[in-house]
Amino acid sequence: MQTILFHSTIFGPIHSRRLGTSLGINLSPSDGKVCSFDCVYCEAGLNAQGPGRSGLPTVNDVATQLEERLKTMRDAGDRLDVITFSGNGEPTLNPHFPEIIDEVIRLRDKYYPDVKISVLSNSTRLTDKRVVEALRRVDNNILKLDSAINPTMRVIDRPNSPSFNSQDVIDQIAAFGPQCIVQTMLLRGEVDGKPIDNTTPEEIDALIEAYKRIGPRQVMIYSLDRKTPIETLTKIPRSEMEAIAQRIREAGLEVSVS
Repeated sequence: MQTILFHSTIFGPIHSRRLGTSLGINLSPSDGKVCSFDCVYCEAGLNAQGPGRSGLPTVNDVATQLEERLKTMRDAGDRLDVITFSGNGEPTLNPHFPEIIDEVIRLRDKYYPDVKISVLSNSTRLTDKRVVEALRRVDNNILKLDSAINPTMRVIDRPNSPSFNSQDVIDQIAAFGPQCIVQTMLLRGEVDGKPIDNTTPEEIDALIEAYKRIGPRQVMIYSLDRKTPIETLTKIPRSEMEAIAQRIREAGLEVSVS
């Protein structure tokens, strides 16, 4: 069974397909997964593995460990492009997320002032004013939208909340406008014996309308790169990804493909 990827609060640096040389921050447990989605493609495995016993890292945990790593890297002359909130679940679920953002900004400014701060979020906490305000303080506020068609989104992302839906989250993301980047995983395959495909003309049309409604700084589309917990999923060929990207560009949006 595929399980969590990261066994520490600070990890890397690693090479990110989309962001460059990235030092990661995991605000989930180091021995379990805590997420408001249970995505069929999640590289950290499914939520059924449980939250572990280590608990969520505190503000002091993050600040102490991050400062130690940044100081070591700076003294060694190591390159760094970005500090990225990612890890074994949804970072904004950590109750200290806003305070942690402030500490990371402070330490970034002290050690690597030119480095960007990115947050990869699944967009489920955009009803929380404190989370929204914290996301506005980072350089790259990267928000997930895997389908603008609700039944498809619920099959791919499997949100914990029965009331979470695509239209509401599109409206919530749109409140950021150019202060956000929208990230979409494109895939097809089979889930529980049923076909799933968010690359059909209907799906792409709906996504493009959602992107236009949001008006993000950039759209990031990507496909599978590592092993997934549901093994009946298929990576979208690069040529097809580029064709989809061209349709998005023709709608007047900046898009990257990875």
